[in-house]
Amino acid sequence: MDTNSNVRKDALPLRTWKLALSYDGSDFSGWQVQPGLSTIQGELAAAVERVTGESVLPQGAGRTDTGVHAFGQVVSFELSASIPEANLQRALNRALPSSVRVLSAEVAPRGFHARYSAKAKSYEYRIFLRGTEEQSRICPPLQARFVWDCPLQLNIAAMQKVAQCVIGEHDFSSFMANDPDLATRNLAVGEVEGGSAQTNNIRTIFSSEWKADGETLVYRIRGNGFLHHMVRNLVGTFVEVGCGRLTADAFPAVLAARDRSAAGPTAPACGLFLVCVEY
Repeated sequence: MDTNSNVRKDALPLRTWKLALSYDGSDFSGWQVQPGLSTIQGELAAAVERVTGESVLPQGAGRTDTGVHAFGQVVSFELSASIPEANLQRALNRALPSSVRVLSAEVAPRGFHARYSAKAKSYEYRIFLRGTEEQSRICPPLQARFVWDCPLQLNIAAMQKVAQCVIGEHDFSSFMANDPDLATRNLAVGEVEGGSAQTNNIRTIFSSEWKADGETLVYRIRGNGFLHHMVRNLVGTFVEVGCGRLTADAFPAVLAARDRSAAGPTAPACGLFLVCVEY
């Protein structure tokens, strides 16, 4: 009798699921499953198995790094279990840690893939503004996990000027990670996160801007794909301009160099958020 039940379960057609996730990445070793470490992908896979009894490897639209957060990560996987969308959402949220929430769960068309079906992604980076040296503010402890508490005095107008330089189609080799573990991340040469395969580091950026929001300086960028560490390396270089270590007029040469050593340092992970994915 158990055997027949298993046969019936195995014979059920697979359905593709699309989930929207939000998470605080502070206590996770990034998105991708790693042996012995707590990751978003690992926690979600374990929750799906507890709820449905099926083993899956959820595919995310963006492979966020250790300490990076998400407002709108999109995930896809296949299940044979027949479960209403709202029920799956509720059950997963009960099974997941409170720092990871399923915002929505829906059955997607066959062939949908959270990563390869994406047309654009948006990221946001937040810097806490300390104010002037004479009136320096202290970053609140409850905010510190979600901003770069940058001690530098920044020229926001200069940062906005160079942020405009990356709009359009460019080779972003100067802002890609020096990644010795590229093979373990399963990123094929030229693979675009959230796009189609390419054989170079060219990406198209649709918008790029800095705006002050109270005590927080926010950078927002939207593009068709991003290299590993690209947003954090851009932010680190923009900050070099903002504090006067690099002139705004010199930035185009950094972009054109296609050399990571020409750009600035990598900004801390804690200030970065995957905002949304478009399909």
